[in-house]
Amino acid sequence: MEPAVPQSFLAFFELTGVAVFAITGALVAARKEMDPFGFVVVGTATGIGGGTLRDLLLDQPVFWIVDSRYLVAGAVAALSTFWLARFFHSRWSLLLWADALGLALFAVTGTQKAVAVGASPLIAVLMGVMSASFGGLIRDLLCSEPPLFFHKEIYPSAAAVGSLVYLMLGSMEPPAGLSEAAGFLAAFLVRAAAIRWSLSFPRYTGTPKPPPSAG
Repeated sequence: MEPAVPQSFLAFFELTGVAVFAITGALVAARKEMDPFGFVVVGTATGIGGGTLRDLLLDQPVFWIVDSRYLVAGAVAALSTFWLARFFHSRWSLLLWADALGLALFAVTGTQKAVAVGASPLIAVLMGVMSASFGGLIRDLLCSEPPLFFHKEIYPSAAAVGSLVYLMLGSMEPPAGLSEAAGFLAAFLVRAAAIRWSLSFPRYTGTPKPPPSAG
């Protein structure tokens, strides 16, 4: 299955997605009151983390080593946030929507890359989810935050939906670009619904309390 959209078009939106994810990571660094170096490390790791792990597992050249523009975009966006954090915090809802767009894009492009190297459908879906959401997991671990990936947030599941839609339509040999667009739209709509209506998975709350100590 070959990508049916121009590579330059995908590269532009991937660069934008890396920058957006880097900003969201840098905002966590702002809450932790880090210095500029901390902003760059946390923000850039958020932007490129998922794609890096994907490429390593697929035994492919790491995308930001092949094309350093991705690394530069993440670092510049993260460092800029050091001075613009207050602006972004006041418009956090806009960033949530931009982040949803980035998630939807990377879910599809991550799946595409796995399919292109001959991965099975299951592995392709996992690579799509990883591309879209593991950067946030790395961010949370670096900042000692409870990882949203393992909690109630509808985030990796949205990426999985987009990846599955892309694969299912792609197997039917649709018109050029249809499977990419449908996968992107499916992931975005699931994430958008979660943002708009505060949807989430239930959390486990049945942990028994320890017995009172004998005294």
